[in-house]
Amino acid sequence: MTVKACSELPNKALEKVLSAYQLKLNVIQNNTDIPGSFWGETEAGLIGNTLYIQNSTPVHSALHEACHFICMDKTRRQTLDTNAGGDYDEENAVCYLQLLLSEHIPGYSQAQHMQDMDKWGYSFRLGSAKRWFLEDAEDAKQWLCDKNLINKQGKPQWRLRDA
Repeated sequence: MTVKACSELPNKALEKVLSAYQLKLNVIQNNTDIPGSFWGETEAGLIGNTLYIQNSTPVHSALHEACHFICMDKTRRQTLDTNAGGDYDEENAVCYLQLLLSEHIPGYSQAQHMQDMDKWGYSFRLGSAKRWFLEDAEDAKQWLCDKNLINKQGKPQWRLRDA
């Protein structure tokens, strides 16, 4: 199972997207514990407004954690340490937003992201990330619209959730 690692992206590609959301990127040495990682191993971690990764961290993991930061309310962001929390609707919105943001990262794409999600074991009722996104994610899109994180056309608004 090979998915795209953060080290395979062009220099600063991920940082450009993250900085639009006031997120700092901290790349730590491979084979060390990632601060704030809920899942451990190479999975990205969050503490405050810092996203921690290794070069070997999958891009989808970095985007997933970043989107948790974007989608959570201000109160949760202020005390964020490892566990992003959130409910079922927010988790779906996170998955949807990460797929939207993947289109804004040079060297990555939404199609690659969907394949990586499937390889990694994300579970969707229709069997794949692509089918979920295209056929079953209207509630996630609406949640993001309601929180002013995307517009009606599905374009990111480059802002954090307020409440």
